[in-house]
Amino acid sequence: MPSSNELITAILSGLGIGGLFAVAALGLSLVFGVMRLINLAHGELIVLGAYLAFSLTQWIGIDPLVSILIVAPVVALLAYPVQRWGLTPVMSKGAEAPLLITFGVSVVLQNLFILVYTPDVRSLSASYSQANFSIGSVTIPVIYVITLAAGIVLLYATHLVVTRTGFGRQLRAGSEDPAAAGMMGVNVKSMYAWTFAIAAGSAAIAGILVALAFSFAPAAGTAYLITGFAVVVLGGIGSIKGTLIGGLALGVIESIGATFVGDGWRVFIGCVVVLLVLTIRPQGLFGTVEGN
Repeated sequence: MPSSNELITAILSGLGIGGLFAVAALGLSLVFGVMRLINLAHGELIVLGAYLAFSLTQWIGIDPLVSILIVAPVVALLAYPVQRWGLTPVMSKGAEAPLLITFGVSVVLQNLFILVYTPDVRSLSASYSQANFSIGSVTIPVIYVITLAAGIVLLYATHLVVTRTGFGRQLRAGSEDPAAAGMMGVNVKSMYAWTFAIAAGSAAIAGILVALAFSFAPAAGTAYLITGFAVVVLGGIGSIKGTLIGGLALGVIESIGATFVGDGWRVFIGCVVVLLVLTIRPQGLFGTVEGN
């Protein structure tokens, strides 16, 4: 039976990991919530952010967190034309075509990572990535504090943009009724492309945080994609608040479960909880029932 200190450590560590889960899932939630598009390349965009930050730290010695200011906009700008001229023209033809395109992008990126960086496992190094933070007798990694803060700040900022700005109003209008939004002067195609770009930028931020907290490899995107889906489905598809709460909940549940039965059961426990929640509440914690 775990001690009280071990349980507190598990909860705090789980919150840190959950913040990272939420950031990793944000792009998926945005893209599906606005465009009803499942982006199978989302995991590779996370890995791309990690590799670009790794290159910057090797070439110019920039701090990994500072590299966010360069990497996130670069990945966003790379993603914009993929949506604008690759996905948008086929979105009206059904879900299969854009799904296959994002799958193709995923395969291409994985092979590029192997070609450029080799299949070696890598990580980002910084003084704070190895440091610990103590609260009384409880000690947790500093990077978990950083990932939790990043998750809260990034998702709250996204919530403000969606609910308090003109772009956010266009976003909501285009999501609810693209045809009517277009008649009201909203450039729906451009809005979709910028949404995809913002989602890609947030994925790049997640990649940098992942590389600081853990490690990454060319094929790691699949695991991040699955985790992102779990968070989005758990919190409620399209809900930014649900993405944050879902990520934090999943991180805490996995950490507490690992404390009781071992770290090897972490992912299994998370999947079981997601399935149980969906059995009781299919729309997720903060999703709405279609048609309501």
